[in-house]
Amino acid sequence: MGAGPLMAEHTRPARGMRDFLPDDVRRRAFVVGVIERTYRRYGFEPLETPALENIETVTGKYGEEGNKLIFKVLRRGEHEASGETDLALRYDLTVPLARVVAEHRGKLPRFFKRYQIQPVWRADRPSRGRFREFYQCDVDAIGSTSPVVEAEVCSAVSDVLGELGFTDFVIRINHRGLLRGMLETFGVPAGLHDQALIAVDKLDKIGREGVRAELGTRGIGEAAAERLLTAFDHPATSSTHPDPAGHESMIAWAREQVGEHPEGIAAVGNLAEILQLCRATSAGAHVTLDASLARGLSYYTGAIMEVAVADLAGSLGGGGRYDGLIGMFSGESIPACGFSLGLERILVVMTERDMFPAGLQRAAADVLVTRFEGEPVEDALRLAADLRGAGLRVEVYPDPDKLGKQFKYASTRGIPVVTVVGGDERAAGMVTLKNMVDGQQSSAPRTGIAAAVQALIAHRREPVAGS
Repeated sequence: MGAGPLMAEHTRPARGMRDFLPDDVRRRAFVVGVIERTYRRYGFEPLETPALENIETVTGKYGEEGNKLIFKVLRRGEHEASGETDLALRYDLTVPLARVVAEHRGKLPRFFKRYQIQPVWRADRPSRGRFREFYQCDVDAIGSTSPVVEAEVCSAVSDVLGELGFTDFVIRINHRGLLRGMLETFGVPAGLHDQALIAVDKLDKIGREGVRAELGTRGIGEAAAERLLTAFDHPATSSTHPDPAGHESMIAWAREQVGEHPEGIAAVGNLAEILQLCRATSAGAHVTLDASLARGLSYYTGAIMEVAVADLAGSLGGGGRYDGLIGMFSGESIPACGFSLGLERILVVMTERDMFPAGLQRAAADVLVTRFEGEPVEDALRLAADLRGAGLRVEVYPDPDKLGKQFKYASTRGIPVVTVVGGDERAAGMVTLKNMVDGQQSSAPRTGIAAAVQALIAHRREPVAGS
């Protein structure tokens, strides 16, 4: 029996999951390094939470659509046959943060600012840039209702994307209060607001007529649906042309939509202040009001944000204010706002656009230490140790072999320098160095070998990914 399709199937990771080879990991480390450095500049602190949460922690927090995508874990041992679940894989990083704040509130500062970069799992349908296991890069500020928080979050995200090389991104911003004001003014009953927002959130995915049909299936009347869709035809719902100079007219349009609705009026005022504050930050040239932005998660209470780039269905990330979520765990009202960047989608776009630094995919080693039959292996290991002690990355060829084969191995691996220490070199206290870039050979004293190698490769050194 051959090892064809069946074997290939057995060696593939689970659908929606991936293996990451060295070059993949280096690209990921580079992006994560930029994100971490940027978030630390804004005073955010690191946090990590478990991969598994209690089932009651995550259920009921993500709305109708989100609850369907939770990976549930069956009870184990003697309870396995029951088919019941007691745990779930982490769906996002926001609900775990809310749990942590409720659990450790007494140990945390009044204004707690944290970043978190960890994998999450969703039982979603895999597609381009969408996976079942993926990393989120979250930044959140707890303890303040000030719009300064939204402006700082947008600024941090803008700095990250700018440092990564993005110039064409748009930060779309809206407000749940504006949406609720519009829905009520347009005749959508309060009990159907969540249903309407689930449909509206798909506007950029299924289009105007697709949303119209879904609004109908969710119980929204034709007249209300038409008013809603007509409103979203207005330029204020465009997510592709940020125009800070046009914010005043967009805000005026938003005020017209909510009429006398108190929550809607307050929401428009909050949006106007956030947009004004963003103009003092790096986000100013990228942020725009988009009244069609809904975001499907049910825990959002105020401003909501999403970042988009051309040529990508969906977004690079999103977030918003969720002042009621922590209170679901603590019983205490604690304001919060945050943003989550999707690492996988950033990597997809950066790879397709060839945005990574030229030196990022460098070899795993700076130096290959060769081996000869009959020569003491201890000498090769001592040489490698000395080179590593000087900060060089060193690979020792494991088996004695013909020198030509060892040179070929170094070449295929992209290792720039090879050391050769045969009997003659050992007797003279010298080391032969071969520059694999130009093929030239030189000699250096064994006692000064590290400095000689460093000088040889200095012009080729690049920053380590993520450092």
